[in-house]
Amino acid sequence: MPPGLTVRPAARYIPFMSETPSRRNFLKQSSSLVAGAVAAGAATGPNLLLGQAKGANERFRVGIMGLGRGRGHIKGYLDVPNTEVAYVCDVDQNRLASGFKTMEGKQEKMPEKVNDFRRILDDPEIDAISIAAPNFWHAPAAILACQAGKHVYVEKPGSYNAWESRRMVQVARETGRQVQMGTQRRSYPGMIEGVQKLREGVIGKLLYGRCYYFNSRPSIGKGKVTDPPAELDWELWQGPVPEGPYKDNLVHYNWHWHWKYGGGELANNGVHALDVARWAMGVDYPERVTCNGGRYHFDDDQETPDTAYAVFDYGDKGGMSWEGSSCHRRKPEAPPFVSVVGEGGKIDFSSANYTIYDLDGKEIARNRENPSDVPHFTNFANAVRNGETLNQPIADGQISAMLCHYGNMAYRTGGAVEVNPETGELVGNPEAQKLWARESYREGWKL
Repeated sequence: MPPGLTVRPAARYIPFMSETPSRRNFLKQSSSLVAGAVAAGAATGPNLLLGQAKGANERFRVGIMGLGRGRGHIKGYLDVPNTEVAYVCDVDQNRLASGFKTMEGKQEKMPEKVNDFRRILDDPEIDAISIAAPNFWHAPAAILACQAGKHVYVEKPGSYNAWESRRMVQVARETGRQVQMGTQRRSYPGMIEGVQKLREGVIGKLLYGRCYYFNSRPSIGKGKVTDPPAELDWELWQGPVPEGPYKDNLVHYNWHWHWKYGGGELANNGVHALDVARWAMGVDYPERVTCNGGRYHFDDDQETPDTAYAVFDYGDKGGMSWEGSSCHRRKPEAPPFVSVVGEGGKIDFSSANYTIYDLDGKEIARNRENPSDVPHFTNFANAVRNGETLNQPIADGQISAMLCHYGNMAYRTGGAVEVNPETGELVGNPEAQKLWARESYREGWKL
């Protein structure tokens, strides 16, 4: 698969439920409206069109897919004015019941429970879907949602690989949908203020950004192939991923550490810090990416590294690095979440705020805002209702996701990849090119 943006016919959205004549008319009308909006967008701008389509005071109705991280979505949306969580969805009946229970007494009407997210897409009264399922679901679900006329909030990293990243950005653009990526620090007041100070030159020319992630994750052990538990729809959990057996140490979190399903710690938590560093530095695609490390702490089923160091070279624009150690917290080391150095000092970003120092290490400014995901969900709802500019539109968010994909491709193919900084495509390296896209998708889920 060549790394460029391959233009393919858009996959047709197939409703989950059987179509009655009235449903066929609705879907036909919806398709016409979307096509008209895309055609008119060049003249009027997509935000204006969306603002006309749904007034600022209208109720925003959303369905949530995946009730692990999705519980955070529920909590966030409940604090967004005039918003209704209309559906909760999970392929695990226990998680579905538990997530549903958290809604008791929280809004006037309880949401509907579904185990297949396509049921949400079938509802003409739903404005958006909020995707908190595993990484390998991000792009397929987002693409189907856009093609069904829904707006999308999708968790980081938003894509499993580079090809999916490019394809979902293309579909969002084609359908004119608002698609927000869940790198929520883009909406934190403290982070926004810190980046603004950098733009104003508080530490002069910016030179380098450093990112860190330390944790104390235990071993995942060596799993056994067995029948999936009765409460889990294993077929639907796998979705687009090529068919495989159920293993008892895979669901619901350890899929992150298997290349077939996830991108390791770099795509799991690294994307958050790299997005802040890239935003702060004001850069997009790098010229060269190196990544080295290994699985050092445990002898188990984990395929991705527990210790890694990735470096992103931007030429005369500076550079960035990410250091991850997921099995050893390294106390008493306590590096900042992100640190950016400039000719006149440095700024340290914590998870939600910043501290600025001069060249002598003297503190010259700080912010102590508390973290909250609510502003990011509010920004998304307002973008749908009245055309407010998204704080992390998917096209920009996927540049940060691509940094993780480059790092993983480098790690898996000898330690380095060259990148065209204008297009984001790989330069040479046939082995890395093979990791740009999946070889195949499971029948029924081809993009």
